[in-house]
Amino acid sequence: MGTNPFDFLINTLFDLYISVVILRLWLQVVRADFYNPFCQFVVKATNPLLKPLRRVIPGFGGFDFASVVLLLIIVLAKLLLLQYLNFLPYETNSVGGLLLITALVALKKIGYLLFWVLIIRAILSWVSQGRSPVEYVMYQLTEPLMAPIRRMLPSMGGLDLSILVIFILLQFINYGMLSLIGPLWLML
Repeated sequence: MGTNPFDFLINTLFDLYISVVILRLWLQVVRADFYNPFCQFVVKATNPLLKPLRRVIPGFGGFDFASVVLLLIIVLAKLLLLQYLNFLPYETNSVGGLLLITALVALKKIGYLLFWVLIIRAILSWVSQGRSPVEYVMYQLTEPLMAPIRRMLPSMGGLDLSILVIFILLQFINYGMLSLIGPLWLML
C-alpha cells in the first residue's frame, strides 16, 4: 500500500467488505447462530450482492459456493481498480496471473481475519463475562479450530495454549507461502 490517500481509502473500504464476506462464509461453515445481532449485521451487509449470485450459483452439500464467488469477485474488483489507478505494487499483465493473484489475496485475507478473530476472542475472554453476542460468535467461529488442538495439548492448569498453537501454524503457513511465492506474498 502506497502513500496515496485514495490508495488507502480504496484498500480500506474493499478490505472491510472482503472481511464481512469472509465472515459470512465462515459463519455458514461453522453453522453459527444467525439470530445473533452480529450475524444479522453480516447477513444484511452481504445479502444485496449475495442473493443475486445464489440464483445463478447453487450451494452443494451445505457449502455456499456463491459466497466464495462473491469473495473472489470483490477481490478481483479491488485489484482491477487499483491496477487501473496504478496503485498496485506489482504487474498483472495476464488474465491467468490476475486470477491467481486474486485467489492468493483472498487466501491471505482469510488468514488475516482468522488472526484478528482469535485476538478478539482472547481479549474478550479476559474482560467479558460471557454475555456478549460478539463473544459468542467469536467462540462459534474459533472453537472448531481450537477444540482439536486443546485435546492434543497436555493440561496446563487452566491455561489454554490452543490459540498460541494456531498463531504458530498461521505464521508457519505465512512463511511457507513467502518461500513458495517470494516477495509477491508480502505485497499482496
